Amino acid sequence: MFLSALLALPVAHAVELPRLFSDGMVVQRDQPVQVWGHAAPGARVAVSFAGAAAITAQADDAGRWSLELPAQTAGGPYTLRIDDGTQPRVLQDVLVGDVWLASGQSNMEWSVAQSMDRDAEIARATDPQIRHFKIPKSWAGAPQDQLAGGEWVASSPQVAGQFSAVAHFFARELRKVTGVPIGIIDSTWGGSRIEAWMDASSQGLDDAALARQAETLRADDERALAQTRRNLAQWPTLPVDDAGWQVPDLAMSTWAPIAVPSLWEAAGWNGMDGVAWYRTTFTLTGEEAAAGVLLGVGRIDDSDATWVNGTQVGETRMRYNQPRRYSVPAAVLRAGVNHVAVRVTDTGGGGGIHGEVGEVFVQPQGGTPRALADWRFRPSDVSLALVDDKNQHPALLYNAMIHPLQPYALRGVIWYQGESNANTVADALRYRRQFPALIEQWRTQWRTQWDAPSLPFLWVQLANFSSGVDKGDESPWATLREAQSMTLWMPGTAQAVAIDIGDPADIHPLNKQEVGRRLALAARHVAYGEALPFHGPVPQYTRFEGNKAHVEFGTSGGTLAVRGGGTRVHGFALAGTDQVFHPAEATLQDGRVVVRSAAVPRPAAVRYGWSDNPADADLINTDQLPASPFRSDNW
Repeated sequence: MFLSALLALPVAHAVELPRLFSDGMVVQRDQPVQVWGHAAPGARVAVSFAGAAAITAQADDAGRWSLELPAQTAGGPYTLRIDDGTQPRVLQDVLVGDVWLASGQSNMEWSVAQSMDRDAEIARATDPQIRHFKIPKSWAGAPQDQLAGGEWVASSPQVAGQFSAVAHFFARELRKVTGVPIGIIDSTWGGSRIEAWMDASSQGLDDAALARQAETLRADDERALAQTRRNLAQWPTLPVDDAGWQVPDLAMSTWAPIAVPSLWEAAGWNGMDGVAWYRTTFTLTGEEAAAGVLLGVGRIDDSDATWVNGTQVGETRMRYNQPRRYSVPAAVLRAGVNHVAVRVTDTGGGGGIHGEVGEVFVQPQGGTPRALADWRFRPSDVSLALVDDKNQHPALLYNAMIHPLQPYALRGVIWYQGESNANTVADALRYRRQFPALIEQWRTQWRTQWDAPSLPFLWVQLANFSSGVDKGDESPWATLREAQSMTLWMPGTAQAVAIDIGDPADIHPLNKQEVGRRLALAARHVAYGEALPFHGPVPQYTRFEGNKAHVEFGTSGGTLAVRGGGTRVHGFALAGTDQVFHPAEATLQDGRVVVRSAAVPRPAAVRYGWSDNPADADLINTDQLPASPFRSDNW
């Protein structure tokens, strides 16, 4: 395969390689191994792998070279030697197995340490033939030939807590059935829109205009960072030891005032991540103190520990959108002034106390909430890097986090993204075009060698979540789920439905194990050719007879069942020609679902699970795989 875009690194006497080529790497089995890099112009580069004879290539006038090694069966560890005649590069502990690209937004980025049963999962992550390569968050206005960073890391309890949970559990399932090494390339960015992962041409954008926009963004960033640096300059030494900053009578003369609730970026602290403290006070009568209070400290991005009068009263980890409400017992309180201290840890993106004004309060027993005001603020251990909004702009993440990977051979792609494109129904409808366009673009650029029709591309459908943007019969999240399902027309694709394993109160549900397992089922069918159940019931057509709707399902989704047993199915709604939907009764009858509603004597449309949080939708198959939400109308 001829390489269309080679590295453009400064000329060096020793050969330069993409960062993916390093100790501990996993290369794709049964495909030719592409190797490329940069050397002195005209240099002859010899590459040998796994004891085979070397293959050579000559660097062009710009120092670029590429070559192809023969396909290998799974195995290793091997040595990969790259010699330009001056200073050889020797890569050790190279495995041959299956390489999967894991991409998307925060639910794919979410780590093992943030997931369900984290301690047990970290302890059992002892398989060194599962390896992860984490690409740092990076962006660029034009396609890059080198990644900003990253290294291959073998799974162990010491490091696996930081791996993508979905990708790690997916890899673990594949290891059970394939027995070959599994390499995961983790290219994720929380909150990212799909446009950021697509190249400019697939979106009809002008490359030069995009590059100019990126330069404007960089200039804006530098101005914002300059303000943050000026703000931080009032404390000459950072980081500092913040032990004891929760004590009631701490001197506050060096602390800065800050508006609450509001992300600290809005208060002049752009680009700051890490640990910072908030403090305020509230006053109680003796009677109020003796009865205890409820303390609300807003929504905190990402984690907090909260004290009153030096006693910790609450802690919440990695719940950026969850209002904190902590009960404060009488033993902690005093008549008169009471001191509140909140230690905030922000791992990226927005940081600090945010949310609604009414979520920041103190409420005595039997009384009304009182606002907390006059907050003071001080960073203790922070870093600066203004990347927060780059995940919203077209092509910027593709340029820096996807393009440099090509043409590193892959077994397939797993994708978990869409929450950031489900803000409105119109936004979600655009996903119908964007998602297949992204898949087609990536497939074309990788030019897969497999006999299968296309590079396997598997995704997670959006889980159930109470987003707050539902409007009657309109659901942006349901509309985006539909766009994901509509993309299944493309060969070599599959989706893992997750409407039964989400968390209505948390956009980051903790059960990543089941997500990884369902993706692995899809991979076993699509990528490995196994005949096994890998998806739930799929509707084929609906017919309306009298006051009933009869929904027929295909055989590929297995035998119909109801979660919890019985024949009564929940989550269905019917509408007549007035297009107003009403909750409906539904039952399993002879391999179909029969739906009726007393409020709809002549139904014209049926919907199932059509809401952002279809918590009651319980149609499954006998393998416990859920049916995807669907509708018969296009209203």
